[in-house]
Amino acid sequence: MQWQLSEEQDAYRKTFRAWLADVAPSEVVRGWLDRGDAATFITRLVHDGWAGVGVPETVGGQGGGLVELALTAELLAGASAPSAAWLATVLAVPAVGSRVDVGVATFAGEHLALLSPADLVPGDGDRLLLDGKGRVHGAVPRVLAGDAARFVAVAGTPDGGRELRLVSAREGVRTTARRLLDRSRSVADVVLEGAPSEPLDADVSHFLKTCAARAAVLVAADSLGAMERMLDMAVTYSKQRKQFGVPIGSFQAVKHAAASILVDVEAARSVVYFAAASVEGGGPMSALHAAAVKAQVTAAGTRTADAALTLHGAIGYTWEHDLHLFYKRAKLDEHLFGAPKTWNERLADGLALTP
Repeated sequence: MQWQLSEEQDAYRKTFRAWLADVAPSEVVRGWLDRGDAATFITRLVHDGWAGVGVPETVGGQGGGLVELALTAELLAGASAPSAAWLATVLAVPAVGSRVDVGVATFAGEHLALLSPADLVPGDGDRLLLDGKGRVHGAVPRVLAGDAARFVAVAGTPDGGRELRLVSAREGVRTTARRLLDRSRSVADVVLEGAPSEPLDADVSHFLKTCAARAAVLVAADSLGAMERMLDMAVTYSKQRKQFGVPIGSFQAVKHAAASILVDVEAARSVVYFAAASVEGGGPMSALHAAAVKAQVTAAGTRTADAALTLHGAIGYTWEHDLHLFYKRAKLDEHLFGAPKTWNERLADGLALTP
């Protein structure tokens, strides 16, 4: 199967890729990462209108859907651009309706983030409780972009139910940033100590089911972008590096390794955009398509990272070479919102494998 983008989607991909090449070349991205400065890029992303692609116009977006968001994720990864705030926001947006203007919130440095790992990664248990005064209590570790966010929280109620709440980080919230090897993303432990909250008019179960599928697709798209970049770098290097007087790309073992990466990349491209369209359409198999793509593509991303590092040899281990930026990105994607094993189990649970 080969997925075919529409003319508009293909034009968006080319235009956004050109914008990234101009705004976020490698040396500029390295400067942001060295300083821990994601805000400069996110502000420019929003100011130039790209953050709203794939987001409904009713919340300050440009329109489009999950396929456009997957294209954005792929290209952001290919530039190793800081993208935690963007991803956290687009995952949380469906819960808030028209309550938060995405463009304004992100531009002001108060993006959205989701406090609900228990529902995105099965078996983690609920962590947040809502008291009778509308205040949320509890702690959630490793929240994507949780260091400077306005939170969509999934809180348990005194009667045993669950509610979606909008929590401002200005009162009753403590965050502790965690350092990641992949410096292009950020996570933080979030503690809510009676944080005031507002109810959100959204069905909790439907939102979480949809959010999990969207997270799976977008992280897989991110892994695809990193894979593409590592393949390009490996091929370029194999044409330049010589041994025994000839380019190493002429060696059969190198050709086989590069061909294996190419197969993974092309397979990933088709299934990522098929899954995005499936989840956007809300079909009966969409959750399984999302689970399959998260498990398979992120696992392929890790294989690509290891193969690309081998093809580069010693230079691939150096800080000066850009390979490590994408290597670390692919490694984090494998575990972000659940490892392949978790999603394969979810896939197996949803299939009628036995009578």
